[in-house]
Amino acid sequence: MRPVLLDKVASVTLNCGLRREVRVSDTYNCQEGDVIAVRLLTNKSNYNLLELVTGRMSTLKEGDVIAGALGHRNAVQGYAGIIPTELKTGDKVNLLNMGGVLGICQSYSPLVGPPHLCEVIGSVLSFPNINSRAGVPANISTGCPPLDANLSTGCPVIAVVGTSMNSGKTEACLTIIQQLVRQGLKVAAAKTTGVSLRRDILGMQDAGAQEVMVFTDLGVVTTQNSNAPALTKTMLNRLNQSKPDVIVIELGDGLIGDYGVSAILSDPEISKSLTNVVLAAADPVGAWGGVTLLTDRHQITPSLVTGPATDNIAGTKSIERETGIKSLNARHSSAEITALLLNSLEPIHA
Repeated sequence: MRPVLLDKVASVTLNCGLRREVRVSDTYNCQEGDVIAVRLLTNKSNYNLLELVTGRMSTLKEGDVIAGALGHRNAVQGYAGIIPTELKTGDKVNLLNMGGVLGICQSYSPLVGPPHLCEVIGSVLSFPNINSRAGVPANISTGCPPLDANLSTGCPVIAVVGTSMNSGKTEACLTIIQQLVRQGLKVAAAKTTGVSLRRDILGMQDAGAQEVMVFTDLGVVTTQNSNAPALTKTMLNRLNQSKPDVIVIELGDGLIGDYGVSAILSDPEISKSLTNVVLAAADPVGAWGGVTLLTDRHQITPSLVTGPATDNIAGTKSIERETGIKSLNARHSSAEITALLLNSLEPIHA
C-alpha cells in the first residue's frame, strides 16, 4: 500500500467519495466499477476533456494522474472498448469516455481519433472499517442497494429515445423539462442507459428538474440488456418518492445499440408506464426506421419525432408523410411540443 496524489478525480468515481490523496495497491480484480489510478501518457487536441466529480469539465494534459473506473463502451461515433481480464502496475489502458471510464480500446471513430493512453499506477483502496488500516479495492457499486425487480405505480413518464447517439435526445429532454416546469409542473428526470457521464442529468437539473438520477448512482458504469430494465425500474421508483407530477427519462444510445434500450422498451411493466415516447432522429430515413422499430418490435407508437431530422420543413414533411407521426423540432417548436405532451397529462395539469 502506498500513497498517490491525484490531479483529477473523474465523475464515474463519485460514489466512492475520493480525496485527492489516495492509497493504492498492486492487486487488481478487473471488475466493472473498480477504481484505478492512472497517469496520462498522451496529449490530444480533441476529445481531451474529463468530467470531474464536481461536474466541471477539465482539460487533460500529458502527465495528469487521474482516478477512473474500469468499464466497457460500444459507441458508434466514439470508442469501443472492453474491461481487461488482468492488469498489473505499469500496464497500459485507454480512457474510453469523458466520465473517466477506463478499458482496452478495440476500435475508434475517426471523429474522435485514437483514445488517450494511460499507465496504470495502482488499484485505489477504500477503508470501510474505520478501526482498521486494511484497505480493500474501491468499486463504485460498494454500498449500493440491490436493484428493484418490480415497478411501483407512479406518475406519468415521458421517455425520449433516439435512432443513435447525437440524434437530439438530450436537447429534446431539456426542452420538455423546461417547458413543463414553466407550466407549473414538478418534474423529475433520469438518464437510464449509456456509459457513465453526469453532464446530461446536470443539464436536466439546470432545466428545472427537481430530482435527477443516472445509472451510475446505482453503481453501474455501463448499462446493457441484462441490467437496463432493473436500473430503470429502480430509478423510476426512487424518483416517484419525491412525488413529481411527471418524470422525463432519456434512454441513451440508439434503439438497436448495446446499452439495453431495446430491453427496457420490451419490459411489460416499463412499457405500460410510458405515457409518451418521443423519438429523436438524425435524418428522415432514421426517423422512418425508428418509428417502424418502435411499432413493430415494441408495439409502441411514438407521440412525436424530433431531432436534426426536423431542423426544417423538408424533413418534417417527409417524416410525417412516410410515418404519419407528428414531427416537431425541439429548438424551434417547443410550445407545440409542450401542448402535444400536455394533452396526455391533462388530468395533472388541470
